[in-house]
Amino acid sequence: MDLMEKAKIRLQSWITHNDHHQEEYEMFAEQLEEANRTESAKHIREMIELNSKSNECLRQALKAL
Repeated sequence: MDLMEKAKIRLQSWITHNDHHQEEYEMFAEQLEEANRTESAKHIREMIELNSKSNECLRQALKAL
């Protein structure tokens, strides 16, 4: 397997992995909000946005291959 094949597999794996965590983060932020821990939930939501941007970079890297 050459580098490009490995890169595609690795990038797709990271994207899928991050997407799965994204769902968990969103559920956790909702739970924190329901528990009136809005400040903590706010920080989790900020991290969710950063994670989304990170995944978009991975998608662009995959597309550029």
